[in-house]
Amino acid sequence: MAQQLPPFPRPVGIFTPFIARQPETLVLKEKVMSLSGNSFDISLVNGQPIFRVKGESFSLSQRMNVMDLNGNLLFCIRKKHFSLHTTYYAENANGDEIFEVQSKFKLGGSKFIGSFKSASGQQEALMMKGDWTDTTAEITDEATGQPVAAIYRDRWNAREFLGGQQTYNVAIAPNVDMAIIAAMCICLDMKRNESSSA
Repeated sequence: MAQQLPPFPRPVGIFTPFIARQPETLVLKEKVMSLSGNSFDISLVNGQPIFRVKGESFSLSQRMNVMDLNGNLLFCIRKKHFSLHTTYYAENANGDEIFEVQSKFKLGGSKFIGSFKSASGQQEALMMKGDWTDTTAEITDEATGQPVAAIYRDRWNAREFLGGQQTYNVAIAPNVDMAIIAAMCICLDMKRNESSSA
């Protein structure tokens, strides 16, 4: 099970209703064979649903729509084409780009930088580093190095092994936006799926 992280000293994120008030663990379950493309059910560790993610299978930019439980679009994750490093970005319902997750070269694993402007107006950069199997990853504040989230994927889960459906457990520190962390985890999964199909 995922560990509990100490509180981040200030709120970090865009979606203030989804900023963790206490240590939280999200469970992201991928649904690979849905007609709409890859989708996720995202819930708290106690089973309470928190987000819905629906992929668009016939989309060139691999759109992933992230919604609250009322079906309101929070943002849409898309792949940026024609960029040197693999880059994903999110647009809000108005079509404004609100954050970006860029892949960086790292020997023996994966590395991403998530950039956005917090609700407080402060520019943020979160660094996500994964092991070479992408079964674990840590997300830290790039400026301070303090962990804000930790991702664990059980690589030997039978459902995953037979059906290609991934399940991620994500420990999130208090004062951190659960929607942003879920988006970074989805970007990690999108990149992993891209790499395995290449």
